[in-house]
Amino acid sequence: MILSLALIGIAAAVVYLFAIPHDNHAPDLKRVDYRVELITARRAASYPVAGPEGLSDAWKATSVSYDGANGDYWHLGFQTPDAQYVQIEQSAQKRADFIGQATQGAKATKSTERIDGRTWTRYTGGRYDALVLEDTPGSTTVVAGTASFTELTKMASVLRMEKTSAS
Repeated sequence: MILSLALIGIAAAVVYLFAIPHDNHAPDLKRVDYRVELITARRAASYPVAGPEGLSDAWKATSVSYDGANGDYWHLGFQTPDAQYVQIEQSAQKRADFIGQATQGAKATKSTERIDGRTWTRYTGGRYDALVLEDTPGSTTVVAGTASFTELTKMASVLRMEKTSAS
């Protein structure tokens, strides 16, 4: 019986060491080119669409989408240099509902920041922390993610809001 237990222990150790992956690194995400979607959104949306300018190549764009039928919804996601996630979300949807969705349940704090001449309110809790741009009639802009507020602020500081006329 002891011999059987020893053999089972050895077999379990072999399976654990060689058959079960032990890589704790995040998967390598594919970089996406978001320029065409950004130009399209800036032509189609009812508000100036946010896109980063001058962001380091260490920030990897991983997802992009624009849905004109769903409240002019704009999304651009990035992997930060330290493998966290930051997203830019904009929409003409009802502000409170959109913030709840984009921040995944974060709540407003009493803390605001002036970034590049604009006032952003900090949101914490839920799955993401976030910065929400104040005083933007007709749309709501949210920078949210698993990244630190330092990285969220970095993203907010390089955003340029533009509206291009369709011609």
